[in-house]
Amino acid sequence: MGKYCASLGVLRGPWDQVFAAFWQRYPNPYSKHVLTEDIVHREVTADQKLLSRRLLTKTNRMPRWAERFFPANVSHSVYILEDSIVDPQNRTMTTYTWNINHARLMVVEERCVYCVNPENSSWTEVKREAWVSSSLFGVSRAIQEFGLARFKSNVTKSTRGFEYVLAKMQGLLPAADSEATKGMLEAGAVEANKGTGARAHPVVPGHWLQPHRGCDCLHQPVAQEQEEPFYQGCSPLRS
Repeated sequence: MGKYCASLGVLRGPWDQVFAAFWQRYPNPYSKHVLTEDIVHREVTADQKLLSRRLLTKTNRMPRWAERFFPANVSHSVYILEDSIVDPQNRTMTTYTWNINHARLMVVEERCVYCVNPENSSWTEVKREAWVSSSLFGVSRAIQEFGLARFKSNVTKSTRGFEYVLAKMQGLLPAADSEATKGMLEAGAVEANKGTGARAHPVVPGHWLQPHRGCDCLHQPVAQEQEEPFYQGCSPLRS
């Protein structure tokens, strides 16, 4: 049994603007833990849905007690796959994210649905769900508790970063603040890369990670032909 949490929030911007801001979130003052982002697949389906897969590299400090589970030569950076389905006709965007390394220690799966707020069409509703699991015998419960707390903390940062990007798009940030933030972000990026030497995890064409457990698939990489969109077999995550 893993840990589950769900939340319902609102972004004060219309859906079209939130959709545009989603692709411009990084960098922002609240995302220093995001080191790299790369689009590895994108297509438009026959029914005009936009399918994308991104690879992100993130880093987070671990509690001291957890460091003993990591060999000294193992990177502490986390590689995350993010699948997204944008339906402009129904004005919804659904994202699925899950980590593809350190999965024995902990797996964090997340689904977010962005849609027009039913009470205010100028706002966007965000439904977020997450599952945290660990297969380490004897300490899985402690790791899951830590993972859930860390996830909630990162959600707060992510929301603030999203709000910052929206405010910037809406021209609500003073010019001085925008320039100061730009300098801070550049300095932060240099410092982050200095300590990690992080580079995007290579993705070999034809070797895709199947969608995550929430889509009834595996976490492990498999070699397969890309004969159909990898979203086709995805069903809604367990409720």
